[in-house]
Amino acid sequence: MDITSELLQKQKNKILEIWMQNQLEDSAFRDDLMTNDELLKQSDELLDALARAVKSGNVNNIFAAEFDQITEILGDISITRARQGFSPRETGMYVLSLKRAISTVMEEELRDKPDVLYKEISTINNLLDQLGIVTFETFIKGREEVILRQTDEINEISTPVIRVWDGILALPIIGTLDSARTQIVMENLLQEIVNTGSTIAILDISGVPAVDSLVAQHLIKTVSATRLMGAECIISGIRAEIAQTIVHLGIDLSNIKTKASLASALQLAFSMSSVEVRKINKNTGAGLTR
Repeated sequence: MDITSELLQKQKNKILEIWMQNQLEDSAFRDDLMTNDELLKQSDELLDALARAVKSGNVNNIFAAEFDQITEILGDISITRARQGFSPRETGMYVLSLKRAISTVMEEELRDKPDVLYKEISTINNLLDQLGIVTFETFIKGREEVILRQTDEINEISTPVIRVWDGILALPIIGTLDSARTQIVMENLLQEIVNTGSTIAILDISGVPAVDSLVAQHLIKTVSATRLMGAECIISGIRAEIAQTIVHLGIDLSNIKTKASLASALQLAFSMSSVEVRKINKNTGAGLTR
């Protein structure tokens, strides 16, 4: 591997030039997410780290200490690109295009030594394939982190607790309820009960596409937690198909107040709070009185 090490040192600028050209000519290159100067800086830093690692003589174990810097650089690049919105292919091509650049320079330098050329190219290709796998794995982890963070943010946004009247809260639920989201719903609702001193909470499930036994259990847990805080809970949005499903599943909601619509639930909440709703002349003002 001394030949490859020497080549990486002496022909670094040429390799870098070809590598940059390969990347810029690739149809997958995202110049909207990264400037040419940023790409050149990343590539130059990685090529220097690769030359130092290969110079140690180790070309098989990329988890050895001499490869720490290069794997760290690749990790940072992968995580950054995952957050910036690069695709797996675009990130993977970063290392693959380096392999083509080094092979091109090797073929020029060792064209008169086919046996040596074959050996050196095979060795460097194997090394870069391993680094490519590390890059891809790190990228996937970065994307998973982005997806999990976005999911948490969406769950936070999609579970707003609304104060509809003194002592009355409403929480419209849209989408499927799973264990993680139920936890967020309970935390938001219980915190708002504490903040407002409310005694009635309406859970509106009009936007829940289907209710199975698991979703029903999550709703029951939320109701139980609300009662432990001293508030009564009303579930609204019980459509006909949801009611039939609950009956077929044998789920007991007899001890929970349920209503078909949010309007009906609000009317019940007003009644429980001793609030009278009546129609009056529109010129005289409001129609809600205690």
